[in-house]
Amino acid sequence: MLNFDFHNPTHIAFGKGRIADLDRLVPAQAKVLILVGGASAEKTGTLAEVRAALGGRQHATFAGIEPNPSYETAMNAVAQIREGGFDFLLAVGGGSVIDAVKFIAAAVPFEAGDPWAILEKRGSNVARALPFGAVLTLPATGSEMNNGGVITHRAKGAKLAFGSPHTYPVFSVLDPTKTYTLPPQQLANGVVDAFVHTVEQYLTYPVNGAVQDRFAEGILQTLIEIGPRILAAPEPVYDDRANLMWTATLALNGLIGAGVPQDWATHMIGHEITALHGIDHARTLAVVLPSLLQAQRGAKRAKLLQYGERVWGIRAGTEDERIDAAIAATRDFFERMGIPTRLSAYGVGADSVATLVAQLEAHGMVRLGEHRDVTPEVSRRVLEAAL
Repeated sequence: MLNFDFHNPTHIAFGKGRIADLDRLVPAQAKVLILVGGASAEKTGTLAEVRAALGGRQHATFAGIEPNPSYETAMNAVAQIREGGFDFLLAVGGGSVIDAVKFIAAAVPFEAGDPWAILEKRGSNVARALPFGAVLTLPATGSEMNNGGVITHRAKGAKLAFGSPHTYPVFSVLDPTKTYTLPPQQLANGVVDAFVHTVEQYLTYPVNGAVQDRFAEGILQTLIEIGPRILAAPEPVYDDRANLMWTATLALNGLIGAGVPQDWATHMIGHEITALHGIDHARTLAVVLPSLLQAQRGAKRAKLLQYGERVWGIRAGTEDERIDAAIAATRDFFERMGIPTRLSAYGVGADSVATLVAQLEAHGMVRLGEHRDVTPEVSRRVLEAAL
């Protein structure tokens, strides 16, 4: 097992009716800016619950954070915070809103020029951030219990990730009933997003991280079990939604990645597809992962065999046949969740591959993966195989 440090300071308030706990979670004298995406938080009544729970605290609302949060919109929020003197931020939404609030919290006190430098430096230049909490409405990214985020600069056509010890949520409220109004596409995206987050930390090479492997395999098996059932259910089932919400959080709160190698090449390639073509983040992951596993099957051989046996129950055949079956089962699972796994399904053709590879090179994504061996040429092969 590799050396590691593990620290996660985020307080989780999980279960029905926990939005009312904002009264004790948010500092009594805080001046709060609530940040949301579209109109759904208002329409579902979640925003009204949040405002009621804040009681007599001064608060205002900033709306309009996009599904792939943009630098431009985030900077509008920064301006409102600076002008209004807000000292506590509250994200109400899914991972996109929480990611944006992490960046906004770091950008408000940033004094080293254009806050886009936070993304260019991957967050290493963040010295402090405003405190913030979250009310999660869409389980997917795990952003509610980690310090990372991804922001898109529309003018630059860039989508970059960052993280800092200063950008953990102080708390996150996880009420599974808030998923009841989500459309099937968003639920499917959430399942696949959590699945790939887990795979990125698990499907690398063995270091005898036995507990981490078993945790990861349990997360994957849970998603395989509940994902299709959630989509097929005529009415929401609380236990399934609760398990989805907590599983997505555990997939990326640092626990399963402690002491083991991590990949993240699928995410880096997927980010470029989203930035250039606007495809949902989870859907780009479903496109890239099966092709990347094929391209990297040699380096990932031992863990692919373990994954096939422990997660999918694949024990028959030669080693190569079992690896083929494990990758096919992964692709089939995404397709059963209603998520196409080919770029052509999203109208992206071979003419886009060179541009996507050039963007990876422009953003320094030239040695990806757990062995740093996913070069631009490998990325090109992955994208071509994903057509």
